[in-house]
Amino acid sequence: MSSKDWPGGYDRRILDEVDSTLSEAGRIASGLTRPTWIMARTQTAARGRRGRPWSMPAGNFAGTLVLHPAEPASDVALRSFVAALALHDAVSEVAGTDAGLGLKWPNDVLLNGGKLAGILLESSGIGTGVSHLFIGIGVNLASAPAASEVEDRALRPVALATETGVAIAPEDFLTALATAYARQEDRFRREGFAPIRTAWLARAVKLGEVITARTGTTETIGRFDTVDEDGNLVLSTPGGKTAIPAADIYF
Repeated sequence: MSSKDWPGGYDRRILDEVDSTLSEAGRIASGLTRPTWIMARTQTAARGRRGRPWSMPAGNFAGTLVLHPAEPASDVALRSFVAALALHDAVSEVAGTDAGLGLKWPNDVLLNGGKLAGILLESSGIGTGVSHLFIGIGVNLASAPAASEVEDRALRPVALATETGVAIAPEDFLTALATAYARQEDRFRREGFAPIRTAWLARAVKLGEVITARTGTTETIGRFDTVDEDGNLVLSTPGGKTAIPAADIYF
């Protein structure tokens, strides 16, 4: 992909090395005037959900999109689904197929049953307002972390190159991702969450199957029925339907 493919209205900064693109986003957000992608070839202190370390072998993708959202905080958080759809689209495009791809609530992209990519949202603001949203994305393009580097019960990490034979430079993947994100963001702004939710559910893994949702030390086991209009996971349990706003999912 060439620079002419870059979506209009978005800026980008490509760094050789940084502690984490999420941290860099927080440091420079106040000086940005447009949505901006920050990509790093190397991260020295990358992190995932709940502060967990994120391993980044050479050749993999690490980037953060900085946005200045205008919606209420509850709607801002729905961009995790926007980002997941964009990731699915970008991987499908570079791989030439969507075979084996799926979305795992709340924020992972799976390939052939393993974890290919993760998304982490952070924000800054005063009170209940959100002045900046940071969408951090990590993708195993070239290689996957060793199984010993992930937590117990986590899905096995997989890489695009080893699963599909497709090799792509992080910079080129950034262009595909930024283009896909701009398209999904435009739909979200014009039409709201409803079409995003429908498209996400069409790509969801384990829909209609029994899964486990863990929040802290509490586990809820039930059939994955849907994601509701607020982005909550909805499980059917012996006690009835349960809406879960945040959890780690196991199956």
